[in-house]
Amino acid sequence: MTVLTRWDPLHDLATLQNRLNRFVRESYTPQGPEEALTTTGFAPPVDVYEDEHHITLKIEVPGIDEKDIDVRIENNTLTVHGERKFEKEEKEENFRRVERQYGSFTRSFALPNSVDPGQVTATYDNGVLKIKLAKKAEAKPKQIKINVGSEKTLEAKGHGKAA
Repeated sequence: MTVLTRWDPLHDLATLQNRLNRFVRESYTPQGPEEALTTTGFAPPVDVYEDEHHITLKIEVPGIDEKDIDVRIENNTLTVHGERKFEKEEKEENFRRVERQYGSFTRSFALPNSVDPGQVTATYDNGVLKIKLAKKAEAKPKQIKINVGSEKTLEAKGHGKAA
């Protein structure tokens, strides 16, 4: 019995790209491959959602001390910078596999003009940094009351009283 296997050239290309990236990272790191574990940067995943009162960002940064995270707003740009330090208590030669990313990260987000930079809160819980940006009062939706009746009816009643 013959088994056909579908060849996916993009999968092979992605595998080759990953191997080349690892080779370059390990070969050309000035400190050597052992120090590469502590110096590579990464970008933590972020969820951004919006309601009528706030824009909220949730950034996954487990294993990072809150004192190693810096949140700033400058020129309508929110910048989050932090660092996950490599735990030196384990000897590097004892590692069989290292998948967690270490080093520093910086994420920047352009803020809309509707955000009030004076009304920002940041909380850190269970490895998730939550940044809540309040919207300015003029940017919040306003409920418009609908009156029953038409303008012509109101004008006619007004003329009737004056006559």
